[in-house]
Amino acid sequence: MNESSAPLPSGPESTRVDRWLWAVRLTKTRSDAAQACRGGHVRVNDRPAKPATAVRVGDEVRVRLHGTTRTVDVSHVIAKRVGAPIATRCYVDRTPTPPPEATMPVIRRDRGAGRPTKRDRRMLDRLRNDLPPGPPLS
Repeated sequence: MNESSAPLPSGPESTRVDRWLWAVRLTKTRSDAAQACRGGHVRVNDRPAKPATAVRVGDEVRVRLHGTTRTVDVSHVIAKRVGAPIATRCYVDRTPTPPPEATMPVIRRDRGAGRPTKRDRRMLDRLRNDLPPGPPLS
C-alpha cells in the first residue's frame, strides 16, 4: 500500500490553529505559526485568529506567509506532524494561481563578465523599474 492510499491518522474533533498549520506543513515550526497568528496573518472563517483558535473540519483558513496568501479548507484535523503526502490530504488548497505577469523576469549576466559598468547598471535599473528608455547612453 503506498502513502497516497494510506488511511489518514485519527485526530481530534478540533485543535489549535497554530498546531494544525504546523502539522499539515504550511509553516516550518509551530512557533512560526503562532507568530503569524499574533501578527494578524491568519484568519479562520474570515475572522482574525489567535494561536489558540479552534480549527474544525470544514473551516476555511487563510494564511499569509512569505508574501503569498494561501487559502485552504480543512478536510481532516490532525494534531501531530505527519509526512508531506499525508499532510496534503488534510486540506483542500483553494489558493488562486498568481497571474503570469506578476512574476518578474530574471536578469542574468554572462559568467565571468565582471562587475556591471555604470552604463550597465542604468540599463538594469530601467529594466527593473519599467522606466521608459531615456536618452541614448554613450
